[in-house]
Order: sequence, then C-alpha cells, then structure tokens
Amino acid sequence: MKTSYLTNLTCSNCGKSYSAETVQTFCTDCNSALISNYYLNAAREHLDRDEITKRPKGMWRWQELLPVREPQNMVTLGEGDTGLLPLPRIGNTLGLSNLFVKDESTNPTGSFKARGLSAAVSKAKELGINKVIIPTAGNAGGAMAAYAARAGMRSLIYMPRDTPSANMIESRIVGAEVILVDGLISDAAKLAGEKARAEGWFDLSTFKEPYRMEGKKIMGYELAEAFNWTLPDVIIYPTGGGTGLVGMWKAFNELEELGWLEKTKRPRMVSVQAEGCAPVIKAFNSGASSCEFWTGAQTMASGLRVPKSFADRLILANIRESAGTAVAVSDASIIKAQKELAVQEGIFAAPEGAATLAALKELVMQKWIQPDERVVLFNTGTGLKYLDLVE
Repeated sequence: MKTSYLTNLTCSNCGKSYSAETVQTFCTDCNSALISNYYLNAAREHLDRDEITKRPKGMWRWQELLPVREPQNMVTLGEGDTGLLPLPRIGNTLGLSNLFVKDESTNPTGSFKARGLSAAVSKAKELGINKVIIPTAGNAGGAMAAYAARAGMRSLIYMPRDTPSANMIESRIVGAEVILVDGLISDAAKLAGEKARAEGWFDLSTFKEPYRMEGKKIMGYELAEAFNWTLPDVIIYPTGGGTGLVGMWKAFNELEELGWLEKTKRPRMVSVQAEGCAPVIKAFNSGASSCEFWTGAQTMASGLRVPKSFADRLILANIRESAGTAVAVSDASIIKAQKELAVQEGIFAAPEGAATLAALKELVMQKWIQPDERVVLFNTGTGLKYLDLVE
C-alpha cells in the first residue's frame, strides 16, 4: 500500500517549488508559508473513501493524504476523530436547528494542537531531525513536547511568563526545557528563532515549517465524513496562528479534487479573535490583504494573543474566498459563553473555543446566519488547562 501521495511543496505566495525529500522551512524568496502537494489524480484512482472510514480510528487512517512516507515514522498518541456533538439546548435558545461543536479537547494533550504537531514531528523524524524548538502561547508547546518525547527527540520551548501553568507543567513533565519570556508569543518567537539559527534547532513555529497544517487539515476530512460527504454551511473558528482555518480550506480543495464530496458547496469560514488582539478582523474590515502587527495585545484567551500570524495573507484570502467574515469578541462575552457551554451542554471549553459561541450570538443577531443552516463551532481545547482563570 502506498503510504503517501506527497509530491512536492510550493510557496503559497510566489509559487516556487521545493523538494519534499529534504528539510524545508518557508519560502526563501518571499518569506511565505509552503504548501504540501499530493498526486490527487492517482489517489482518486486508488483510494476508496469508504475503505478509509472502516480503518482503525485516528488521524493517521488518512495516511496517504498526509506527508509521511514510512509507517514507522508516524509519531502518534491517538490524535484525531474527535466528537462532532450537537448543541440542542443552545441551538434552541438561538433559534438554530443544526448547531454542532467539533470538540478538539479530547485530543492528546487536550487540544487540537496535537494534530499539527503529530504530523510535523513525524515528518521531522523521517527527515532525520533530532531536536525541535517552538514559541508557544501554551497548547502547541505541550503538544510538541509530548510528541518529541514519543519520537525520542530533544525539545525546547519559549513561552510567555503569563501562559497558564498547566502548559508549563505538561511540557516539563515529558522532558522539554521551558524558557519563560517577559512579553507575548511574538517575543518568544524572536528568541526561539535566534536560538534555532545559532544552535541548529528545527523551528516548528506556526507556518514556518510545512507540515503542521497537514495534521490540522484532517479536521476538514472528518467533518465531510461525519456529514456523509457534504460540508456544513458555516464554520466558526478561533484564529490565532490560523493553521486550522487554512488547513481545512485546503482539505476542502483536496476533497473536491478527489471527487469525494456529494455536494461541493463550501462553508462560509468565520475567523474569531478577541477584541484585545484582533489583527485579522481589522485587516478584513479594512479590505487589506495582510495584517498589521497588533500593538499591546491583551486577552484572557492566550491562544488568541497572537499579534500577527505568519500566514495572515492566506487566512484573509480563505475567509474572502468562502464569502465568510471575521468577528472580534470581548473577554467578558468569552467568559459568559464558556459558562453557557458548560451549564447548557456539559462542555468545559477553552476560552478560545468559547469565543466561537460568543461570535455566533453576534452573527445570529445580525441575521448573517439563517435558522436552518448547519453551523459548526470549534472548541480547540479543554478548559482544564485554564483553571487559574475560572471564577
């Protein structure tokens, strides 16, 4: 059985081609993210979507459409196939008959970051990398540390000093070195980049290597499968680095080329950020094609405290291509939504996940969403990581 249909990498901006057989980071010509390409025509001839459905559960059952060639290099802790749960009580309150949450909190290390880091660490292992570094707002660091430990790699993490303590503890318990930084993730990224260049660590920062997005895209495959090879009308997604949003849009492209969708109507993609750090919303509303650095970023949702994504152009392009929108919500509304998800539906969501419900309420009020539309919120992690913030 062919393990991967991966062919090459191309720059998302200038289109320059790169080999997938050697270590790559981002485009050296224009400093843009690299995109993984696959022989989708060949995959269409030889892959059976229904056969994949019958495989043992987990992200790697889609292995032919992931970038790792040799099965022994797949570093897994059981990520993927998270629940797609109806929200009947909240839906009824808002007048929505088809409201769901994709609950990523059941992934290893408690967040959707497990998907991307499983793919990235696996490909790093295949390419002979043995020490990895990352700047993190919290969950990505814990995930990288766990997968690096599983792969037998050394791991080094830079994180803001005010990152939730759970993220620090989970990173250290699996053997990572954690360096706390006074400042934001952008400050951590600067230090991590300097360390990587000086000492040969491989940088797994968001979009600064090609493969985290490949793990995240599988969320899109899972949605299509769960809805019997159709797609929802609206996806509401909390956006820090934006890997999941861009990854799912890539998945929808691939699903169409594979001929696996019964209907090819795409979802409208909604990017959600916090009012205290909303570079995507500002750029979207002004019609800009890229984001400005957000000065003085501040929000309780640490995963949304990203002043500027490396792939801001991709995020904005995907939102617009989908006829979607971008919404900023207050910390107060996030706290209220978090309690509502817990009390009404039994889901203890991370603040980033709760932000999607806060945004949904605004969109329903604006009549941007219709009562019978199929809407999926993304809860990207467990609220248990944020106990210090819970009243």
